[in-house]
Amino acid sequence: MPEQNPSISGTSQPMHRRTLLQAAGLGAGVLAASGMAAGRAAAADPSAGNSPAGNSASATASSAATEPAAASSADLPLTGGPDFPIGLFWPPHPYETTLDRYQEISDAGFTFLITGNYQFDPQSGGYALQMADQVGLKVLIAGDPRVQAIAQYMAVTDDRSVPSSLTTADATSWVQSALGSYASHPSLAGFNVFDEPAQSRFPTVGALTGIVRKVAPGLLPYSNLVPGNGPGYAAFVQAYIDTVQPPLISFDRYPILADGIDLNYFDNWAIYREASLKSGLPAWTYIQSVGFNNHRVPTASQLAWQTNISLAYGCKGIQYFTYWTPDPARGEGFTKALITPDGKQTPLYGAARKLNRNWLQPVGRQLKPLVSESVQHANDTPLPPSAVAFAPGDHLTSATGDAAVIGLFRNPQDDGTRYLLVTNRNPDAAASVRLGINRTNVGGVADFVPATGRYSGAARRATLHVQLKAGAAALYRLSPA
Repeated sequence: MPEQNPSISGTSQPMHRRTLLQAAGLGAGVLAASGMAAGRAAAADPSAGNSPAGNSASATASSAATEPAAASSADLPLTGGPDFPIGLFWPPHPYETTLDRYQEISDAGFTFLITGNYQFDPQSGGYALQMADQVGLKVLIAGDPRVQAIAQYMAVTDDRSVPSSLTTADATSWVQSALGSYASHPSLAGFNVFDEPAQSRFPTVGALTGIVRKVAPGLLPYSNLVPGNGPGYAAFVQAYIDTVQPPLISFDRYPILADGIDLNYFDNWAIYREASLKSGLPAWTYIQSVGFNNHRVPTASQLAWQTNISLAYGCKGIQYFTYWTPDPARGEGFTKALITPDGKQTPLYGAARKLNRNWLQPVGRQLKPLVSESVQHANDTPLPPSAVAFAPGDHLTSATGDAAVIGLFRNPQDDGTRYLLVTNRNPDAAASVRLGINRTNVGGVADFVPATGRYSGAARRATLHVQLKAGAAALYRLSPA
């Protein structure tokens, strides 16, 4: 479990991916492997010693690691470009890291994966990249022993009195050594620097993030935060942004509980939406695609619901937890994900394939470049924590019928066009919502057709009647009058 942060409250999940990573062998072996890597790096880099030249290099690297980001999020893998990033955690294990398995991932509409499931050495990570190269997937390397040893066990500082520390020059050499193991693969998108860091680790995560951005400006240094609620948690997220200076923010919260839906999910998203708008950083999330302690295996509509609620709140990247089902012998209570421990597809694989290919890929391309203007809950009584009730405005005059979450978006350079995402608030039943259109400001309403990737049926309407399946959503373009 991650180190406890007193500022975090309202977390609903008793299990974290960091536990999974550590249980897969990321412990003392990390330090041993990293020690060997350090020896190789020191031998290759004479500036890493204590000579005056080494001190000069250290100071230069230290300064570089604290400089502003080398490239904007729009210029990095996954966060940049038109395609919406759809990722997975816990890929096939090394014995199932085959071309057929990676084609199976690509066929399901995923665009990237994070290594794991015992892929915690340069050889298995490199082999995963080799498979990904051939099917067009991108890869974030998690668990590289050199990067993880620094992230989890050391401090990066040029103050040699600090225990268990590396100079910035030495840390840079370790990262360069790690990069050398993978850089020849076009599928390499970056490093998973730290999964769910405690606030006490933010300075080290920030140093590593800065180093990756300096030595490999075309790669994405990625970290994900624990979930939480309330002002203390919002301050925790802001501290992460201020200290780490990341290219994106990401969190995981798994709301499909054994006894219903975790309503604090909305507050968690409200915090990330606000932090994303304030910082200009894209916000990612994980969706629950497996059953585990006190969490049900989600249905197809609950999978879609998590995705669409996230989109309504401005999400710019979706990741699945998990793809491959963790081995039950681990004793962690996992049941079924998209693929069983012995490699068989479950119904969730088909549901994810349909959702990713037929909805999330085309709709994500529309929403990825847009700016979230508002997110409101219509006919949702009682309102979940932090949810904003619908109120008439410049584009919509009314919302009646069943409960819905209504996201309104604009282009970065506001041309008066608005994009309207109407999401069923209910993950388990169909909904009917009638929206009044403010014809003073809205000249036409066009429906987005995912199959064609285009808007059609633009017309001047006074009302918009939206019929939604359980957990589903619909996207519209509102042209200015």
